[in-house]
Order: sequence, then structure tokens, then C-alpha cells
Amino acid sequence: MFRGNHPAKVDEKGRLKLPSAFKQLVDAANVTQFYVTSTDGKSAEIWPLPEWEKREAQLADSSTLDDAVRKYLNLTSYYGQQVEMDNQARLLLPQILRGSARLDAEVTVFGMRTYLEVHNREAFEKSLPENELTAEDRKAMAALLSRRG
Repeated sequence: MFRGNHPAKVDEKGRLKLPSAFKQLVDAANVTQFYVTSTDGKSAEIWPLPEWEKREAQLADSSTLDDAVRKYLNLTSYYGQQVEMDNQARLLLPQILRGSARLDAEVTVFGMRTYLEVHNREAFEKSLPENELTAEDRKAMAALLSRRG
């Protein structure tokens, strides 16, 4: 399970070096293939291929006539690319996604349980004040957590 935030860099060829904490988890799971995509073009999602295949199986149960499913598939296909981790733990980020999300130097890599999320560090830090948890958010979180026991 991926957790936390680890700063990283994208090199001039568009490769992200996987932070060592995440690399250890990937190695333990014996994963070298990934699906790199986005649902908004503002950040990258890096899915270990087995986890992405689970997502695809969930979507296969839905009709592609469903507008939300169709939009999701269109976006994740447009930005998406299957990649293999090289010997130096680097992943090539798709060029279209690198450009739209400005993933060209300093980035932050978040563990999102089953996948990793990559943001332009400067843009993410600028967005922090407008994304603070409100009192309403805290109440919603408390209600959610109390339902789950």
C-alpha cells in the first residue's frame, strides 16, 4: 500500500525516478509494468499494471454507453500509456501528460493506496491554501469514519 509524499525529479527525457520508499513496495510485489494516466491532465496517476487491470475489470462490468464511464475511458486512454520500469527505477511519463501537467522538473509523488499520484511541486504547493480542510470537510470525514467503525 502506497502512503505519504516523496519529492522527486523528472529528467530531461521525461523519466521519473521512483522514490525509494515506493520502489521497495514495487519490488516486493515484483511489479515492473505500469499504466501511467490522468483523469484531468493536471497530475499523473501511476498504476502498477495488476491494479490497473483490476480497475479495467470493474469498468468492464459497466456499459460503455454510460457517459461517466465513457468520459473516464476517453481521458485515461488519451493521457495513458503502459510503461516498464527500467533498471534504475525510472518510468517514462507520457509526453502529452508531461506537458499538460507541467511534470518537467521538481514533482511530488503521493501514495494513494493502490497507485501513485504525481504533481508539479510548485503548482501543488500554490494550491494548498485553497484546498484546506474546512469545518464542513471535517464533519464529513468524521461521519465517514464513524460509519466504518
